[in-house]
Amino acid sequence: MEQQRDILGMLDLMVVPAFCVRDQTVLRGNPAAQGLLISPGTPIRELLLTGETEYASFRGGCLYLTLTLCGTPRAASVSRMEDLDIFVLEPANTREELASLALAARELREPLADVMLSAERLFPTVGEGEAANLNRSLYRMLRILGNMADAGSFAAGSHQETVNICAAVEDIFASAREALLQSGKELLFEVPQSAIYCLADVQQLERAILNMLSNAGKFAQRGEPIRAELSRQGRMLRIHVTNSGDGISRELLPTLFTRYLRQPTLEDSRFGIGLGMVLIRSVASSHGGTVLIDSPGEGLTRITMTLAIRQNSEPVLRSPILRTDYSGERDHTLVELSDCLSPELYDPQP
Repeated sequence: MEQQRDILGMLDLMVVPAFCVRDQTVLRGNPAAQGLLISPGTPIRELLLTGETEYASFRGGCLYLTLTLCGTPRAASVSRMEDLDIFVLEPANTREELASLALAARELREPLADVMLSAERLFPTVGEGEAANLNRSLYRMLRILGNMADAGSFAAGSHQETVNICAAVEDIFASAREALLQSGKELLFEVPQSAIYCLADVQQLERAILNMLSNAGKFAQRGEPIRAELSRQGRMLRIHVTNSGDGISRELLPTLFTRYLRQPTLEDSRFGIGLGMVLIRSVASSHGGTVLIDSPGEGLTRITMTLAIRQNSEPVLRSPILRTDYSGERDHTLVELSDCLSPELYDPQP
């Protein structure tokens, strides 16, 4: 009982709307959640827009899903404390923050493109090792700006078409496996051999999966393989990426999906700015799914993105949409995995 009072007291101190759930039922909300019609005694399934299946099997970690509150979709992260599940709503200023980052990225992209062109002219005059390191650093900057520019637009929607999702995901895994192998890292993956057709935005899906693999590659214990899998459970697809390593501390779990909003601090540089996680959760949400970060065993970290298997039963007239390549037609795998690949892969004169 004392532990529960401590948890409820912590809930009341939160400046963002939050509420707690016990036995699939809302127990109470904090003062910041007043006005959102989150009534004690409400079954949580009545509020879930995405993640009903995932939440029903939730056993710990941090789950990102979408609620419907006052008729409006609201994203939330869920973490378990004792016998209570704490739902923390995404801050209301998220879209404005992402829009500001996108504007800054747009201003920085042009000078970065000029620098990359100038570097290409200089590469023949630079030592082999220096050229590779310089090129990799430029790719890392390109990745950061791409995440800054696109995190908000990914949240706004996607261009989905009917695809063989198994073939698409297998191609992404295979490309990443080759690059990781050349960097001394092993990727083992499993994908169903039978075709599964559903609506998906393959370009967004590629960015999300490569970001998942990038995180695993940065934190994976040396000599231990990264494991990835696409599986089906009913009307949902699950993409798992698991790595061994230090794992994620309990204190970080509630803020994993909004780390870009934190105050700058000195910390492990592998965590980055946090926008890769925004891309992952945005892609999952636009595909009717969720994201779960948990530990399936001692020293293991797993990220799971789920996607709803949806078909378009009616013919759709689509007008041509011009989609510019965020990487400037560079290899997407090399861009998105630039934080965990060896510099040698970026040698401009192999």
